[in-house]
Amino acid sequence: MDENILTTETETGEGEFERGEIAPIEDLKRYFTEEATTREFAGIPPDSFIESKFFDIDLSDEFDVVEGYWTSKPFAYTTIVFDETEEKRRYLFFEPVLSDFEQYVRQDLEQTIRYALRNEDLTTVSDSDRFRDTLERLVVEHGAAIEDGSLHKIFYYLTRDFIGYGRLDPLMQDPHIEDISCNGEDRPVFVYHEDYRDLETNLEFTGNKLDSLVLSLAQRADKHLSISHPQDSGTLPDGSRIQLTYDSDISPQGSNFTIRKFQEVPFTPIDLIQFNTFSLDQMAYLWLAIENNMSIMFVGPTASGKTTSMNAVSLFLPPDGKIISIEKVREISIPHDNWASYVSRDMSGSEKREEISMYDLLQSALHARPEYMLVGEIRTDPVVVRTFFQSIFTGHPGGTTFHASSAQNAINRLTSDPLNITEQMVSAVDLMAVQQQVSIGEQGRRERRNLNISELRRETESGDMLELVELFKWNPTADVMEQTIDSLHESRVMQEIADNKGWDQEQLLSELQNRRRVLEYLIESDITDYDDVIDAFYSFSRNKEQVLDQIRTGKFDPSRSDSSPS
Repeated sequence: MDENILTTETETGEGEFERGEIAPIEDLKRYFTEEATTREFAGIPPDSFIESKFFDIDLSDEFDVVEGYWTSKPFAYTTIVFDETEEKRRYLFFEPVLSDFEQYVRQDLEQTIRYALRNEDLTTVSDSDRFRDTLERLVVEHGAAIEDGSLHKIFYYLTRDFIGYGRLDPLMQDPHIEDISCNGEDRPVFVYHEDYRDLETNLEFTGNKLDSLVLSLAQRADKHLSISHPQDSGTLPDGSRIQLTYDSDISPQGSNFTIRKFQEVPFTPIDLIQFNTFSLDQMAYLWLAIENNMSIMFVGPTASGKTTSMNAVSLFLPPDGKIISIEKVREISIPHDNWASYVSRDMSGSEKREEISMYDLLQSALHARPEYMLVGEIRTDPVVVRTFFQSIFTGHPGGTTFHASSAQNAINRLTSDPLNITEQMVSAVDLMAVQQQVSIGEQGRRERRNLNISELRRETESGDMLELVELFKWNPTADVMEQTIDSLHESRVMQEIADNKGWDQEQLLSELQNRRRVLEYLIESDITDYDDVIDAFYSFSRNKEQVLDQIRTGKFDPSRSDSSPS
């Protein structure tokens, strides 16, 4: 596959679209006449330019278009196609084509901009008004004799390369993509799409360009890669997680990278119910448990949605409670005002700074007297794992994620070398929720499902025996979640909450039903906006009876509540 497939650098002639599903010409015209932000450097391109010189897309007859949409209107357009020859879907994205002359102007302006910004670190240039003002001024100065349409295209490529992610930018801008993977030079980049799962793209990099890209991404993540230090992971400025390998010393196929994109608007419990990851009954149970400071571990393999679920159920924490989150890579995001977020740091960045480990942050957090602690994935560092369990064992409830294929395997890992946590200390965790990517239906559609939720109990007062009691279990045949006990009266967690609140069994079931009713109402009323969902939870926490009365009359509107965080 030609690495320049997206930006043909020669004049292409007519290049008109032959299929209505792809980058509709009328859509482009409408954008420039109705939607485009006014720019001093260029006017509206004439229709003739838009029709013949903006894009050049020529799809093979073997490709059937499944879906098309803009990722950066009107400069980056994506099509999901079905390749009849290989019988699989592909992800194809397209950007404006540049003529030889336009490419020359682009390269000339790149040098001019670099000189104008010579005192800036170009790997960390932000999307600032100053940068755009400088760029627009230079385009005006150097583009007096250039067509308006050409100026728009050139401006796109300059902003894409200076403050975006270069040729990766259309993928980074696509909200439907979760992961981006490049497995080596001269190999197609793959994406994980929320609707179509793993897809091969029409993007690949040669060795030199891939090496340069990996080094540039490392700089943006404040990491330093070299032959002696060829591998690292970190966080990009937009919050995406990145894993990087440089050169071919430890990777025979050359440099590679994986980007796990940051979800700008986190998923809510409503989203997870609608995705069928959790059932209404499960989420009502988790709401009452988390609201009452029960500790939880989300267990599962990589990319099973552990952190997503922990982040979502954390929205059930009391709106004014003091929460501290500790992570190696920033992923947790909650709207609570009384929330302090901490991220560890190492000494591999561009500046040699004192290392601050997760253990250091955990120790410090305990002195801050949090009401709930959220700890990013605890792995194999015995000190970190032991400190987390000691904290909840001594009265600091919290949540975390852990790599294991089942709740029992998680316990086995925790109580064996090198972690060696006692069963008595492990029992301080109230709940374990197991997640996994599973295949659904005849076509094997991959989805994330909660496989089960179990409570941990000690069989004796000394805690010598640890028992897992499963409350909910996923039925793969029907793709539904089933309750595995006759009544939640049997739940130790629910009974402990009832005892602390002075509730009888009828009151306990009423509280569970009330939370289920709120969740159900939000789904049935199509109240799924992040802020509206948060307002609903906060309103319920602060004025439960009023919310329930409004739900009974069908008049509950969380967007009108005054309970959202400031």
